[in-house]
Amino acid sequence: MLSEKLTKLQEVETLVANATQAQQRLAEYNQSQVDHIVSKMAEVSVRSAEMLARLAAGETKMGRVESKTAKNLFAAQDIYESIRHEKTTGILRYDDSSNCYEVADPVGTIAAIIPTTNPTSTAIYKILIAIKARNSIILAPHPRSANCVYKTTEILREAAVEAGLPAGAIGCLNHPTLEATQRLMKHPAVSLILATGGPGLVKAAYSSGKPAYGVGAGNPPAFIEKSANVAHAVDCIVTSQLFDYGTICSSEQSVIVESSIKEQVVSEFKKHKAYFLDKEETKKVSQIAVRNKMMNPEIVGQPAYIIAQKANINVPMDTSVLLAPLDGWGEEYPLSYETLAPLLAFYEVKSVEEALDLGEALLNLGGRGHTFCVHSTNTEVVMKCALRQPVSRIVVNGPTSQGGVGFATNLLPSMTLGCGSFGNNIISDNISAKHLLNIKRVTTLREEFALWDDKTSVDMQNRCLDLQEEVQLSKSNMFSYEQKILAEKSALDLVPQQFVSSQGVKKRGWPYDAI
Repeated sequence: MLSEKLTKLQEVETLVANATQAQQRLAEYNQSQVDHIVSKMAEVSVRSAEMLARLAAGETKMGRVESKTAKNLFAAQDIYESIRHEKTTGILRYDDSSNCYEVADPVGTIAAIIPTTNPTSTAIYKILIAIKARNSIILAPHPRSANCVYKTTEILREAAVEAGLPAGAIGCLNHPTLEATQRLMKHPAVSLILATGGPGLVKAAYSSGKPAYGVGAGNPPAFIEKSANVAHAVDCIVTSQLFDYGTICSSEQSVIVESSIKEQVVSEFKKHKAYFLDKEETKKVSQIAVRNKMMNPEIVGQPAYIIAQKANINVPMDTSVLLAPLDGWGEEYPLSYETLAPLLAFYEVKSVEEALDLGEALLNLGGRGHTFCVHSTNTEVVMKCALRQPVSRIVVNGPTSQGGVGFATNLLPSMTLGCGSFGNNIISDNISAKHLLNIKRVTTLREEFALWDDKTSVDMQNRCLDLQEEVQLSKSNMFSYEQKILAEKSALDLVPQQFVSSQGVKKRGWPYDAI
C-alpha cells in the first residue's frame, strides 16, 4: 500500500519535471508556432468529440452522450474560435497616448483540476487555453473520470507533439488520488492552479500558497417576471435542465414566479412533461437528493425518472424535470440547495422585490457570485436584478446552462466561471487564455515630469535640521545615552550623501559634528 502511494506521488514529480523542461522551450515559441499547435489540437478534438463523450458518460454514469458531445464541440470550436486570433506572444499592444508597451510572458506550469461532471470538455478547454498562452499544463482528474480525461490528454498531446509541441508540455495524472492532487498543487515548480471542481478542492487550491483561479458553487435562481414570454421562459428552463441533465454549474436550481402568472407557468411546464411533486413526494426526494446541505453524487446528472425511482416515486419515463414547490429555504428545505440535476425548487412571490430578496437568500446558501437568470421584457426589472443580485453573470431570457458558459450568449466562452469576491474568488470573469499570461508593461517618463534636484536638496536639508532640533530636545529631557545614539543613527540615515559631505558629518564615530 505504501509502495503504491509513493509510486503515485512519484508520478507527480516526473510530470512536473517534464512540464517544467518543456515549458522553458515553449516559452521561446512565436505566435505562428503556438497557433499552429493549438489549431491541430482543436481539429482532433472535433473529430474525437463523440467518442470522448461516450467514454465520459460511460465512466461517470452522469449526463447524456448527446450533450457531452455538444460540450466537447463547444470547447473545440467555440472556445477555440474565441482565442484563435488572440495575440499571446511578444508585444501585445502599444498605447500611443501613454507611450506604453504591453509584453506577454507565460505564467509557467499550470495544475488543472478537472471535475467529474464535465470531464472531457473541461480537459479540452484547459489544454487549449494553457498552450495558447505558452504554458505547460498537468491535469488532475476526479477519480471517477480518470480514464476519459487521460484519453483526452493523450489525443490532444499526440496531435500537439506532431505539430511541434515539446512532449512534456501536456501531462495528466494516470492514477489520481487526493494526496497526488494536493502534492501537484503545492509543488514548488507549479506556477498557477486552475481549479474546477467541488468546494473542497477549490478551497485546497486557494490554500496551497499558489496563485489560483477557483470557482464557487452555483445555485442559480431563475425569476419569471409577469412581463415575460412565459412559453419561451419555460422552454429555456427545460432545455437547460435536459442539457446533460443539469451538470453544468450555471444550470438553474430554482424557479421563482410572480403570483399573477403562476398558473400559466405551471401549465406550460406540464406541456413540457415536467412533474410537480406534492409535499410527501418532496420530502422523499429531499432525503435522497441532499445530505448535510451537499448534493448527493448519486443523483447528479441523472434523468428525472431515475431520481424519482430512487425516492420510490413513480413518474413517466419521459418526465423532463421534477419541480418541488417550497415555502422557504435553508436546512429545513434541502431542495433549496444545489443539486446539479433536473430537479428544481419552485417558489411563488407577490412582487419583484420579494423575488429579489428570495434570489439573494438562495444565492447565499452556496451560489454567491455565480449566475442569476431573469425572464422579463421590462428593462427596469432586468436592471434591478443586475444591481441587487450578488452574482457575476445575469442571463436574460435564456437557458443558464448554455448561457453562463457563453454557449448561448455573448459571454466569453469558458468552462471555468469565476465568482469574484462574492464567492471568495479572485476573479469574476469567464476564464480564458488571456488570464494565463503575465503582462509586462514597458513605460517611459511623462513629458511634464521633471527631476527636482535643487528642491530635493533643500527639502532634505530642512528635514535634517528639524531632526537635529529633536535630538537637542531629547538631551534636555535627560534621555539615556543609548536612546540618544539610536536617535542619532536614525537621523543620519535620512541625510543625503551630498549634505553629509558639505556639513562634515561622518558615517563612523559617535557623537558626530552635527549634534
